[in-house]
Amino acid sequence: VAEYAKDKKIDLALIGPEAPLELGLVNEFKKQGIKACAPTKEAARIETDKEWMRNLLKKYNISGQLKFQTFTDAKKAKEFIDEMNAEVAIKPIGLTGGKGVQVSGDHFNGTNEAMKYVNEVINNKIGGSAKVLVEEKAIGEEFTVQAFSDGSHILTLPAVQDHKRLLPNDSGPNTGGMGSYSCSNGLLPFLCRKDYDQGVRILRQIIDALDKEGCPYIGPIYGQFMLTVDGAKIIEINARFGDPENMNVLPLLKTDFIEICNAMLKEELHEIKLDVEKKSTVCKYVVPEGYGVKSMVGEKIIVNENPIIDSGAKLFYASVDKKNSDIFTSSSRSLAVVGIADDLENAEKICEQALSHVKGNHIFIRHDIGTKDLIEKRIVHMNKLRGK
Repeated sequence: VAEYAKDKKIDLALIGPEAPLELGLVNEFKKQGIKACAPTKEAARIETDKEWMRNLLKKYNISGQLKFQTFTDAKKAKEFIDEMNAEVAIKPIGLTGGKGVQVSGDHFNGTNEAMKYVNEVINNKIGGSAKVLVEEKAIGEEFTVQAFSDGSHILTLPAVQDHKRLLPNDSGPNTGGMGSYSCSNGLLPFLCRKDYDQGVRILRQIIDALDKEGCPYIGPIYGQFMLTVDGAKIIEINARFGDPENMNVLPLLKTDFIEICNAMLKEELHEIKLDVEKKSTVCKYVVPEGYGVKSMVGEKIIVNENPIIDSGAKLFYASVDKKNSDIFTSSSRSLAVVGIADDLENAEKICEQALSHVKGNHIFIRHDIGTKDLIEKRIVHMNKLRGK
């Protein structure tokens, strides 16, 4: 990749997925004198090595931490899980494409069921290592804060809520993300300014910690937080934009993106004023039937692009195959549609209107994302936890 970039005289590289970061693509670009708005292999460990990330948080006393331990011995893991009354999240140490986490109450109940997954992770080296991370379960509502970083300063974007579960009403297996929404005020219906600001502070603390570790962080970064009764807790930190969350906020960005990239590279983000359009957005993914379990691959999708664009929505192709002029499913998410409007209700309507122009016999969409009923469920959940 680096040789190709050098041969084509590429001025600036942007890296979307996490796997090339883990392999050190940015480090190779640097050797070749190619500018890259993405973290080095060392800085990207904030995502690619969950154990290293948790230890960094602990070392620098960063707020929002969860109780955790890592294990290569399943018997010791069982002792910790018992100690936590099996109210835990179980994660492989390395990358799993956002699908490796299992949480009590959602994927298992009790220690015995938890241990099935612990043994599976260790024995099968899921995530690339015969080691498992066991964390205290955080109870609340998830939210995402994305930011640009130049190694010293960050500029943050509106909060977004992703929906990991495959099926309506947050059921079914975990996925890479079925869709997401954001609000015109930059917050979420259950998220106040104080909670958002705590997420921003945590990201700043992490950028400072990485700098002190000798691996300054350049590029987009995002924090996945759980808003609990005790404030924002860190679920994970990712060394890139969120997917699908970036599709909610980047279309609203009025500041020139290349100007932001240059400022990240020159450590001049503090001189940039980020201008984001005050709109609400709803993003919904179209996925192959069976996605999250066993995708139906090679199934035709008919996408009528013109009426989608005419509706005011944005269309983003993801993982599809094109043969002649026809589009077919692959094993991963196929495409996303984003509705944009002054308020969430109309953004959701635009998204649904646009989705009516995507047809296929073997596709699936979570239509409840961004709807009034599901959002009300989030609000009621947080109010109940807060004793309101």
